[in-house]
Amino acid sequence: MHATAEKFGYPGTLLRELEHWLILLRPAQPTLGSLVLVAKSDVTEFSALPAGAHAELAEATQAIETALKQFTDYAKINYLMLMMVDPQVHFHVIPRYEGSREFAGSQFVDAGWPKLPDLGEAVPLDAEQMAALSAELKPLFAAEGIQTDAN
Repeated sequence: MHATAEKFGYPGTLLRELEHWLILLRPAQPTLGSLVLVAKSDVTEFSALPAGAHAELAEATQAIETALKQFTDYAKINYLMLMMVDPQVHFHVIPRYEGSREFAGSQFVDAGWPKLPDLGEAVPLDAEQMAALSAELKPLFAAEGIQTDAN
């Protein structure tokens, strides 16, 4: 797999794998349930993705929104395609909510609400928190009928 996926912890952070996309748990959480949607292709321009990857975005976003709505009951969701440091095509998926959420002894405040998400205020997860959050989220993605590395 390419460097962008590996930077976000692949394969350890994998929640769901599609033909063209990986849904990964984001190691630093600007809001609880933040993910990274990473194209499996090594391309660095969105327009260079194969047509199948564009078509499969509908399935990926449906799975993400269904799982995160159940998990964090977000009010809005942001898909940010930044690609300034990590070159391969990917989106930062940030569930948005007013106030805070608590998980595994940490508070996750949406510091930018109701404006832009504040990525600089992300809560870095330790290995124990990553494992706990992954364990909570994976069944929500597995319920969608797609294999994860835990199946």
